[in-house]
Amino acid sequence: MRARTILVVDDDPHIRDVICFALEKASYPYEVAVDGLAAVRKAAECDPALIVLDIGLPEMDGLEVCRHVRKSSEVPILFLSARDEEVDRIVGLEIGADDYVTKPFSPRELIARIGAILKRYNNGGGAPQSDVLSRGKLEMEREHHRAIFDGRPVSLTAIEFNILAMLLARPQMVFTRDQILQGAYKDNIHVSDRTIDSHIRNIRGKMSAAGCTDAIETVHGVGFRLGACA
Repeated sequence: MRARTILVVDDDPHIRDVICFALEKASYPYEVAVDGLAAVRKAAECDPALIVLDIGLPEMDGLEVCRHVRKSSEVPILFLSARDEEVDRIVGLEIGADDYVTKPFSPRELIARIGAILKRYNNGGGAPQSDVLSRGKLEMEREHHRAIFDGRPVSLTAIEFNILAMLLARPQMVFTRDQILQGAYKDNIHVSDRTIDSHIRNIRGKMSAAGCTDAIETVHGVGFRLGACA
């Protein structure tokens, strides 16, 4: 399991203090960055287990930081934002965030979400118990959090990995959005159907980039099913 160091990125000293105090109480070691450029540098230096990332940052905003980090790392990212616009949530998820919390937030809820993300990432969360799953040219290894299509690795976030592994474990089953929500978010965290649609779109895009254009089928009026992955 990776080191539990959390990288906290926020330019507001009060918010940073609240987060860091909560992390200390939960026995999580942490590093701090106060702007976007420092966040990119720190992420490369300390290889954190998770990044708590504010969207409204100086020098480089959080969305751009996420894009930079995603070029070389699949570290889980939890966004913070003073805005509660659904479009912000969707954009954040589409570029690779694992979760999203709006300010003001409960420190206890933040720690719970951090714990839930790390559990999904390190232990496979909603992925099936069988370590290696395959269909067509797709192969997934739960223990190593690895997805491979036709010999090429596919970089997936923890949530994306869990969703695809869930479909792969029962390739003939049509999963409703609610079933996917329950399987991917096992910690009673409430997200919208639009969030699941964003994750499905991300998975399809990443699989398509690897050469798989039939990874997930939409069954209209019902939900989603694994495609042939040929």
